[in-house]
Amino acid sequence: MSDVAKVEALVKKYHALKSEIAKVIVGQDQVVSQILISIFSGGHALLIGVPGLAKTLMVNTIAQTLGLDFKRIQFTPDLMPSDILGSEILDENRHFKFIKGPIFANIILADEINRTPPKTQAALLEAMQERSVTVAGHNYKLDLPYFVLATQNPIEQEGTYPLPEAQLDRFMFAINLDYPTFDEEVQVVKATTTDVQATVNSLFSAQEIIDIQHVIRRMPVADNVIEYAVKMVAKTRPNGASPSELVKTYIDWGAGPRASQNLILAAKTHAAIHGKFSPDIENVQAVAESILRHRIIKNYKAEAEGISEEQIIKSLF
Repeated sequence: MSDVAKVEALVKKYHALKSEIAKVIVGQDQVVSQILISIFSGGHALLIGVPGLAKTLMVNTIAQTLGLDFKRIQFTPDLMPSDILGSEILDENRHFKFIKGPIFANIILADEINRTPPKTQAALLEAMQERSVTVAGHNYKLDLPYFVLATQNPIEQEGTYPLPEAQLDRFMFAINLDYPTFDEEVQVVKATTTDVQATVNSLFSAQEIIDIQHVIRRMPVADNVIEYAVKMVAKTRPNGASPSELVKTYIDWGAGPRASQNLILAAKTHAAIHGKFSPDIENVQAVAESILRHRIIKNYKAEAEGISEEQIIKSLF
């Protein structure tokens, strides 16, 4: 099958996938789309939202529809790296045997990731970047596709450990979850207060998702689109060549090269799921907010004047 035919098939399956997920998840269309773009691009996502917005249910449902192995890790202050990665034990023959931790799955939900100390947060770094883990000097490859979806509560900051910039940069998307609309909340209450449970069908296999990731990477991109993405990222740097007035006034640090890479990869996927065979500037703009939001560091003045990351990113367009 040619790459063009594969993109056309992806569009059909993507719409079927959204319909399947909608059996369980009411609304949150934009959030679901961004998570799927992240998976098809081979990236990770950070979900930021208050408790009770179905973050865990959403990830579980997406994992089921994609036919992937799913594990949830509840991050707590006493969680140790070995609780995530696994550990070596002595078996009955007095040989060391490695017991795999929950990180060995296709989709990992790192629930409340900022509740655990940096030592444990860092246990995810190698897995996210290299798709492998090292325990007691032995390197273990993770099964592909591999995707980390972390959640964070933006309200409670007591007893939390902010994610280091190096780890934040490993997430392709930072996705903000909003409260549902009135009509959506009515639907949620109707659907979840009866004895009827919606069931979802698996529409993909792990190998199909890997094939889609390769097709996305092979998609051609015009030079002017790549230059547009790189210029946009460069504009977020206050000491760069052409920062906007808002950036010079309100930003301490801008985004790095990984942001440019992610912009192009996500723009390719955004184009593919909308039936296009090459991304354009509109596709880059469609994904820019969620890719740059967590990569720019505001200064005190921005906090004091209530300037949001979104306002600054929109000024780059």
